[in-house]
Amino acid sequence: MRPSELRGILAYTSKFRDKTFVLSIDSDVIAHPNFRNLILDISVLRSLSIDIVVVHGASYQIKSLSAALNVTPTNTDGMGVTDEATLRLSILAANQIAHEFLKTFSEADQRAAVTNAIIAHPSGIVSGSDQCWTGRVERVDTAYLQSLVEQGIIPVVPPLGFDGEGRTFRVNSDGVAQEVAGALKAAKLIYLTNNNGVVGAGSLSAQFAVSEAADYIKKHRAALAPDTVSKLEHGLAACRNGVNRAHLINGQQEEALLSEVFSNEGIGTMIYASDYEAIRKALKKDARPIVRLIKNSVQEGELIPRSEADIAAQIGDFFVFEIDRNIVGCVALHYYNGEPRTAELKCLFVSGGHENQGVGRKLMNFVEAKARQAGVENLLVLSTRTFNYFQQKGGFTDADIDLLPPERRAEYEANKRNSKVLHKKLR
Repeated sequence: MRPSELRGILAYTSKFRDKTFVLSIDSDVIAHPNFRNLILDISVLRSLSIDIVVVHGASYQIKSLSAALNVTPTNTDGMGVTDEATLRLSILAANQIAHEFLKTFSEADQRAAVTNAIIAHPSGIVSGSDQCWTGRVERVDTAYLQSLVEQGIIPVVPPLGFDGEGRTFRVNSDGVAQEVAGALKAAKLIYLTNNNGVVGAGSLSAQFAVSEAADYIKKHRAALAPDTVSKLEHGLAACRNGVNRAHLINGQQEEALLSEVFSNEGIGTMIYASDYEAIRKALKKDARPIVRLIKNSVQEGELIPRSEADIAAQIGDFFVFEIDRNIVGCVALHYYNGEPRTAELKCLFVSGGHENQGVGRKLMNFVEAKARQAGVENLLVLSTRTFNYFQQKGGFTDADIDLLPPERRAEYEANKRNSKVLHKKLR
């Protein structure tokens, strides 16, 4: 591991220390060769004082057992009717998975316990059909789970619920994970499945505020796999019930869990409930992160060179875009002496991991609003390679260099970049 990677992880440890993550692991992830690596990644989280509660599915193992025992299940995912034969398959599958968890956690020197923390009641009759042994979560025994966590034991919660009479019900693991995360007020609910959820805007990841997630599900339900819809809906419900973040990531991909947790870009889909992103005025301590952020763009000639001292001297012009307290974008708004009605939008940049997600437009709109509030009538932009973006997304139009204030024109002619001059009338 490079020192820079270690520093990146350490930036998150204080934020997540003593927080609870609920990991919902799909059954096909448990059967995948990467499962042992996933358990090692969970051990890494535990070593950083992050409390872990595991919920698991069983559909893959139910299907395998049904073929071996020549039994046809009425459902495999805890949705729909569960007859007695299917319930027996579900219990066999849960026992098989319990052994796999206990064995693999032992190999990783972690203590774990399979629990009966889900109190359930029958789903009853739905649309005229008796759901038999399909159950609904009535409550979660949080005191029991927390007592295990406090002893350094990882609770493993199967997709089975129990009532006060000792009856067992098959329950859907996505719903169980949502209920457990909400009851424990978990910082994160992470669904580990066989894909990264939603592919957003040409990137590997997508982030949704609660309202955005609800709209996305409504508009794209028909195009999404039912399993993805289920996790999005339950993740959304969890965020509405006190959970800060819900994630969908590919648990069959090596290091996916750590990459999602210890990166502000992530690799999967995230729904967030609390303040996840913010634009704020830059501080002097931000000068170095801004230099690192724009370094590649400067080397490629898209932005003019700026040293840390240069940015520190002009820090009053800068604003930064933060995601989970990490700077992923910046912009500057410069007012010209003697030209109170003219200002320039400068140094707009967004990290590669957050391109095509609207960050640049938010920064541009923010600066435009600031300029309007200050009474600016003419907002300028100078660009060599991204002028098309400002024209199409920001409504800027071509302008003559005579529009530049004298000090800016002198600088323009001296640097010989031949930037295209754009402007936007604000009044």
